[in-house]
Amino acid sequence: MNLIEFLKDMPVIGILRDIPRGEEEACVKTAASCGLKAIEVTMNTDGAEGIIKELKAAARPYGISVGAGTVRTGGDLERALNTGAEFIVTPNTRNDIIRLSCTAGVPIIPGALTPTEVQKAHDLGATAVKVFPVNCVGGPEYIKALRGPFRDIKLMACGGVNAENVGDYFRAGSNIVSFGGSIFNANLMREKKWDEIGKKLTVLLDAVKAVI
Repeated sequence: MNLIEFLKDMPVIGILRDIPRGEEEACVKTAASCGLKAIEVTMNTDGAEGIIKELKAAARPYGISVGAGTVRTGGDLERALNTGAEFIVTPNTRNDIIRLSCTAGVPIIPGALTPTEVQKAHDLGATAVKVFPVNCVGGPEYIKALRGPFRDIKLMACGGVNAENVGDYFRAGSNIVSFGGSIFNANLMREKKWDEIGKKLTVLLDAVKAVI
């Protein structure tokens, strides 16, 4: 799958951390109704493998891509690939994880922060590079600074992205953004408050549509 092309119309990835089992279908329906095209399940979520499989089954009719996030080790990657994760996202830059994912033909967005890490991840074959935690080092201004020398590298902003600043991230040069607990809040998911989650998600995605 060409993940960048797939996300062209809505370059946003939603991060599911600690989604309860049994809420997969409700999550997918909410995402689909709002226009979200990609979801990642963090591998440190209890039962992550089963959740990814259930999400994939629920997402198939809607054309939503389901990946695995917080892939930190070789074991995490093996478990993620065995579930059929359609893309991989990591919080850090590890040579072996990037190379193994590329060898498997699965898109990977590794985490990086410094210019050296951004270049390294790209050289190893990253589909895009997740600048994380971007909000701690200047937010959109940091993306803008990276964009100067790294005009050929796809960058995904992660960390503190919300409806108020998402436009600034795209204007600064982000190709993709991702969000997590600000919308897919663990308590809201446990309480099955998908209508509330959907309202928050709609506001964010409307802000994205206004700038892409």
